Amino acid sequence: MARIRVLVVDDHRVFAESLAAALAAEPDVDVAAAGSGPAALRCLERGAAEGRRFDVLLVDAELGAGPAGSVARAVPDDAEGAVDGISLVAGVRGIQPAVRTVVLAEKDDPHRAALALQAGASGWVAKDCSLQRLLAVVRGVLRDETHLPPALLTGVLRELTAARKHRTDSERLVESLTPREREVLRCMVAGLGRKAVAERLFLSPHTVRTHMQNVLGKLGVHSTLAAVALARRAGVGPAQLGELPLAGLSGDVVERGGQLA
Repeated sequence: MARIRVLVVDDHRVFAESLAAALAAEPDVDVAAAGSGPAALRCLERGAAEGRRFDVLLVDAELGAGPAGSVARAVPDDAEGAVDGISLVAGVRGIQPAVRTVVLAEKDDPHRAALALQAGASGWVAKDCSLQRLLAVVRGVLRDETHLPPALLTGVLRELTAARKHRTDSERLVESLTPREREVLRCMVAGLGRKAVAERLFLSPHTVRTHMQNVLGKLGVHSTLAAVALARRAGVGPAQLGELPLAGLSGDVVERGGQLA
């Protein structure tokens, strides 16, 4: 029986560990849980290095959110900073495109769901869905299916249609960036924080911060999430595998039903 390797990424530790334990009870599922975006990237890198790649990521839609539901900081202070769920989806698509990602959400949100699909997610599922439903989605995305709640379908299609209309404007804004700023933007799409971008581009963190602020200003947005969404609309992809300095990323990683430490 082929085993399915699943990585749960949620900064609510109790939820992540509970979900991992429930999934691990399935005879054909191995599960790990990561408490942050950087921890998830470390886990993916280690699994690939050991020849035990993950098949599916279950990512919290509100990963890295602040107390009032705010998303990750507009300009992360370093690689250990918050990485929002949709940026993580885009980053994983860039470094390990064979991995399927499913976003777990507490509420239906057509706009965020459309952003997740544009970033490369294969599904959007309610956090309170049944275990049987979640397993069906996990197995479905491995067959290249896309899963959305029926109630979201019309709204998501409307959002995707509107996104196509905005593509030209997004491309024009991206073209206003300097070559270096475009490199920084690609790193942002990959979910990297300031320290990791600095290592990737051989720049100081202060210089990277300035570039990130310039990118947000020229794109007319106020957060990394918005910049990433605009970049994806313009067809900007994340920095690729060999370009990502994952060493030094940190975060809580626990294992359920597998061998990772």
